[in-house]
Formats: sequence, structure tokens, C-alpha cells
Amino acid sequence: MTFSALKKLIAVMLPILVAQLSTVGMNFLDTAMSGHAGRADLAGVSVGASLFMPILVATTGVLAAATPMIAQLLGRKQPEEIPEVVRTGLYVGLVLALLFAGAYALGIDAVLGGMQLEPDVERIARYYLLAMAAAVFFETPVMVLRSLTDTVGGTAISMRLFLLGLPIDGVLNWLFIFGHWGVPRMGGIGAGIATLLTYVILLALFLAVVFHDRRFRGRSVFGSFRTRLSVWREFLGIGVPNGLGMFMESSLFGFIVIFVARFGTEVLAAHQAAMNFSGVIYMLPLSCSMALTIVTGVEVGAGRYDRARTFRRAGLGWAVFCACLTAAATVALRGPIAGIYTEDAGVAQAAGLFLVYCAGWQCFDAVAAPIQGILRGYKDAKVPFMLMMAAYWGVCFPAGLALDHLCGHGALSYWQGLDIGVGCSALALAARLFFIERRHREGA
Repeated sequence: MTFSALKKLIAVMLPILVAQLSTVGMNFLDTAMSGHAGRADLAGVSVGASLFMPILVATTGVLAAATPMIAQLLGRKQPEEIPEVVRTGLYVGLVLALLFAGAYALGIDAVLGGMQLEPDVERIARYYLLAMAAAVFFETPVMVLRSLTDTVGGTAISMRLFLLGLPIDGVLNWLFIFGHWGVPRMGGIGAGIATLLTYVILLALFLAVVFHDRRFRGRSVFGSFRTRLSVWREFLGIGVPNGLGMFMESSLFGFIVIFVARFGTEVLAAHQAAMNFSGVIYMLPLSCSMALTIVTGVEVGAGRYDRARTFRRAGLGWAVFCACLTAAATVALRGPIAGIYTEDAGVAQAAGLFLVYCAGWQCFDAVAAPIQGILRGYKDAKVPFMLMMAAYWGVCFPAGLALDHLCGHGALSYWQGLDIGVGCSALALAARLFFIERRHREGA
């Protein structure tokens, strides 16, 4: 039974992984191609992306509430209620996009002014962020429609669409960054415009799929404006804690850069290289987490709690097995990995040290991330948010400061703190999961 559950889980997870890597690939293309346009373009896009990423992560977390809600409705055999959930998610996405646009209009001058950037870098960052603010209006409906297609129709659909989005983004970057075929050369600003247009195309493709395939009830989704307050309460009750938790986690990583920066450019460059690599590896446990939300939500909705626990065992076993392989490879190949990012011997040596701690972090994340997905499948979001906030901001960050200022571990302190924080998060979330499973088992 566990083996068949693992096969099903992997079948759901692999397309999600490919789609996530495609999204990472689009971000990589923006940064890499902007770098070839000039130093100021690379710096401007990097600043803009750093400011935008926590907002995007939080938005993704809020809208991810659609997945367990749709999954449980499928499990309860109530597919006729799915269109209202999707419609509510689209409304929530519109509200979030408007909030971000308002925050940009009111705060961009103060934020960029306080960073004391070079004039060209500030200009590029400003207009790159303007393009990204516009892109959010198209990204949010894509996120909601992806929850619908992944949960109802299978994850291979979004995989194909996001794979198609990668070359589209590359071509548009080529046009707008460097100015080809009569398009003005826009440098780093063009990367933002390319991303905006890519999501316009992706939204059109998702809409075509939703309307073409009857399983997705596209006409029911868009054939009415109806949405009930109870659905809003449930959506926000799951989404807001989830989004805040993801925001707190991503913002902590950005905040740590401030403390690492005082050790010099060489160490900061090494830190950024190791962080970038760890972000790519994180796609594995994240994809497992997203797949577990779907399969757990369906089983919980159907009241099949034994099968939900079977998927939990299969998912955690698979994630830990993959993490052991990637962690061992990270330690063994830390030199060549660092060489991908830099030819500077000092930067490569420092990055190699950081990658050892990155390996430990991978092992702890292989437990924490899948459990987050399982708990979302149970629609449990508030307590996990509080546990993660305590682990990251109550343990991880203070531990890093203590190891730095009291023990003198230098820049490594903050990576050691991350290992401690993610480890505490994994333990706390595991305890919460066992509590939730026992409550459902006793109530069954």
C-alpha cells in the first residue's frame, strides 16, 4: 500500500517539480540576461527582484488556500462547489494585486531613496518593479487556475504550460532587454516587461484549458459573480496564515543579508551563491509539499484518514531519501558547485563552507516542507504559522546573533542559525501533525 501511494505521489509531484524549475528558470533568465546588458541593469533587476520576491511568496501562500479546499471538495464528491472556491480565489488575487499596486505607488520613493542607489540602478529598479506590479494582476489568476487544474485534472497540465512559458520569456527578454526587431533597447527594465507579457500569455493559455476541458467547469467559474462570505472566511482563514508564514520565512533570508554584508564583498558574494543554490534544491521538498497537499486533501475530504497517513509516510520517506542524496552531493561537490557561480578563489572557498551548512538545512527541510503541505491538506494553517514564526524569528535569528557576537563564529553563525531554526521548525511541525492525525483518528 505504501509503495502504491509513493508511486501516485511521485506521479503528482514530478510535473510540479518541472513547473517550479521552469519558474525558477524564468527568474534566472531575467537576472542572467540583464547582466549581459550592463552592470547597472544587473544591479537594478537584482534590487527589484529582492524587494518583489517576499511579496510574491506571500501572495502565492495566500492563494494556495484554493488547493486544499478544492481537494477536499473532490474527496467529498461535491465538485459543483468548486467554481465558487475558484471564483473567490480570483477575487482575493485581485485584492492582493491592488494592494501591491497601492503599496508601490505610495512607498516606492521612500524605499528606493533609503537604499541610496546609483541613479541608473534606482531608475532600473523603479521601472522593473512597476512592470512586476502590473504582472501581479496576471500572476494571481494563474496561481488560482493552476490550483484548479493541478487538483482536478492532474499536475501535468500546468507543467506543460510553464515549460512553454520558459522559452516565451527568453524570447521576450531578448527582444526587450537588447532591443531587436525594432523594439527599443530597455535593458533591465525590459526584463520586467518580458515577465509581464509572459504571464499575460500564460493566463490566456490557462483560460483556454479551463474553458476547453469540462472537468474544470470554466463556464460555471466565470458565468457568475456569486461568492459567499463563508467561503471568503475559509479561504482567508487558510490562506492568510499560510501566506504570512511564507513571508516571514522568505523575509528572514533577506534580512540575514544585512548582517552578512558587514563581513565584506567576498563573503557576501559567497553567501548569495550558496543561497541561490539552496533555493534551487528547495524545489524538491517544495514540490513534494504541494503534491502532498493535493493527495492529503482528497483523502481527508473523503474521510479516508488511514490513506492520508499512508501518503504521509510515503511522502516523508521519499523527501528524506532525496535530501540524503542531495545533501551528500552538496558536500562532496561543494567545490565544483561554488565554481558555477564564481572564478574567484576566495569567494569559492567561502561558498564551499556555506554549502556544508546548506546540506544540513536540506535534511531538516525534507521534514518541515512536506509536513507543511500535509497540514494544508487538513486545512490546518494558523498553528503551523505560529510554530514557524517561533522557530525562525524566535530561535533561528537569535541563535545566529548569539553565535556571531558571543561565540565569534562570524558569517557562518547565520547559516548555523538557519540549520537550528529549520530543525526546530521540523520538530514542531511534526508534533503538530501527529496531534492532528490523532484527533482525526479518534474522531473517525
